Amino acid sequence: MNATSSLTPSDPEFDYIIVGAGSAGCVLANRLSASGKHSVLLLEAGPKDSNIWIHVPLGYGKLFKEKSVNWMYQTEPEPELKGRQVFQPRGKTLGGSSSINGLLYVRGQHEDYDRWRQHGNAGWGYDDVLPYFKKAENQARGADQYHGTGGPLPVSNMVVTDPLSKAFMDAAVETGLPYNPDFNGATQEGVGLFQTTTRNGRRASTAVAYLGPAKTRSNLRVETEALGQRVLFEGRRAVGVEYRQSATVRRARARKEVVLSSGAYNSPQLLQLSGVGPADLLRKHGIDVVLDAPGVGHDLQDHMQVRIVMKCSQKITLNDTVNNPLRRTLAGARYALFRKGWLTIAAGTAGAFFKTNPRLASPDIQVHFLPFSTDKMGEKLHDFSGFTASVCQLRPESRGSLRIRSADPTVPPEIRINYMSTETDRTTNVEGIKILRRILNAPALKPFVVSEYDPGTKVSTDAEILDYCRERGSTIYHPTSTCRMGNDALSVVDQRLKVKGLEGLRVVDGSIMPDLVSGNTNAPIIMIAEKASDMILQDAR
Repeated sequence: MNATSSLTPSDPEFDYIIVGAGSAGCVLANRLSASGKHSVLLLEAGPKDSNIWIHVPLGYGKLFKEKSVNWMYQTEPEPELKGRQVFQPRGKTLGGSSSINGLLYVRGQHEDYDRWRQHGNAGWGYDDVLPYFKKAENQARGADQYHGTGGPLPVSNMVVTDPLSKAFMDAAVETGLPYNPDFNGATQEGVGLFQTTTRNGRRASTAVAYLGPAKTRSNLRVETEALGQRVLFEGRRAVGVEYRQSATVRRARARKEVVLSSGAYNSPQLLQLSGVGPADLLRKHGIDVVLDAPGVGHDLQDHMQVRIVMKCSQKITLNDTVNNPLRRTLAGARYALFRKGWLTIAAGTAGAFFKTNPRLASPDIQVHFLPFSTDKMGEKLHDFSGFTASVCQLRPESRGSLRIRSADPTVPPEIRINYMSTETDRTTNVEGIKILRRILNAPALKPFVVSEYDPGTKVSTDAEILDYCRERGSTIYHPTSTCRMGNDALSVVDQRLKVKGLEGLRVVDGSIMPDLVSGNTNAPIIMIAEKASDMILQDAR
C-alpha cells in the first residue's frame, strides 16, 4: 500500500486536520478554531454523542459493552494473568473515552510531571503544566494556587455522599491515612471524595465542554462516522488524510498540520497504517515505509486494578436499589426531576492514595471505593447488598506493545500490555491488597460488613493473593505511551509533540505520555491538548 499523497485539486482543504474527537481532539478543535483565523476539520470514527446514557453519569455501566460507541478491544492472552485476554473499552463517539469513562478528575502527582522533565522533556515539569490544568478547569470550589475557574471543563464535588463512602473514609483514617480534601492540590496522599467532570448532575465530556460551544463556528467542520485510514504524505511531509465515511473513501488536504488525537491504541495504529512505524511490520503487511520508526506502538502502559467485594449488612447499596423495581423507578424519577441520587455517581465515590512501602517518596496505590458490587464491571449487579474497593498500582514498570495485524484499518490492532511482568508490579499489587484489607476491616466499617465475598478468607498468604491478582486483575482503562515523547531512539514525538523525522504531523493524546501518571488519565490528556494548542498556534505564526 502506497502512503504517497493521492490528493486532487477537488479535495477540500483545511489549515488543520484533527483525527479523533476524543478527550484531546475536542479540546484542539475548540482552541485551534477560536480565533477564526484557521480552518479546522475534525474527524471522528464513531457517531454523534446522542446515546442518552452518555450524558447520565452512572450510564458508563450501560456503555461498557455498547458497540455503537465503544471500540471493544481485547488484549492478546496476558502471560502473567493466566493467559486471560483483558477487555479494553475505548470511546468511539464525539468525546471519545471522556463520553464513556468513569468521570473522575484526578491529575496525578507533581512528581509525575517533574519526572517527565528530568527525562529530558523540557517544558513538561509540574510548574509548566499546572497553568494548563488551571486554564481548562471551572473548579466548583473556586480558584486557588492549584485550581482555575472560568475554563470549559466543569470539575464538581461528589453529589452522592452515602454512609458507606463516609465509613470507608473514616476507616482509612483509623488505619493511619490522613484525610485529604483535594487529591489535585498540594499533595495526593490520603483519603477523601473524588471530584468529577460533571455539571448539574450530567456528564461533561470534552464533546460537551469544548466542542459544544465551538461547533457552530463557520471555520470548524466536524465529520462523524469518518474512520481515518491513512495520513497522506508528500515525501516526509504530511499533507492530508484519507478517511472512509458511509462506504465512500474521502480525502482532505492540510495546509499546515495533521494532528492525530485518536488515543493510545488508534494513533499508533494509524501511523503504522500510514507507513510510519517498525519497517519490518509495515513491509509484512505490504505498506510502503515512509519512516522506519520502531518506537511507534512501543512502550504501551496501562493501570491494572484488583477488586475486593464486601457483603453489606444493610440494604443501602446501589445493588439494593437496582434489584428493587420500586426503588429503581424512584431513583430514575429523582434523577429525571432533580439530577440527584444514584444515577449521578461516578466510577468511585471515595478514594485513597497510599504507599505500600514507607520508603517511597509518594503513593504507589490508588483505591476506588464504590457502593455497589458485581462479578465483572459492566455486568449485572449482585443480588445481595454489596460494595467494592479496588487497588490500582499507580506506576507499573511493565510495558507492552501495539502492532497492526493487517493493512485494513477496520481490523483491530494486536494489543499486548504485559501486566505484572516485573517483580515490583507483582509485589506492589500484593501489598496493596493487604493494606486495603486492613482498611476494610477497620472499626468504622464493622457495622456495615457481613463478610468479604471476593476473594474471601480462602485467600490469605502472599502467594494466594498474587494468584488472585493473576486470576482477577483487569484494566482500569488508562492506556498510554505508545507514541512516547522523549529524546531517545524509541521515542516518537519531540517536546512540541511533532513526530520526529517528519514534517506537518503531530500526535496529541495520551499516547505521548513518557510514562503513566499516578492517577486517572482524562484530566492529563485534556491538559496535554491545552498545551499543544498553544504550541501549534505559536508555530503557525
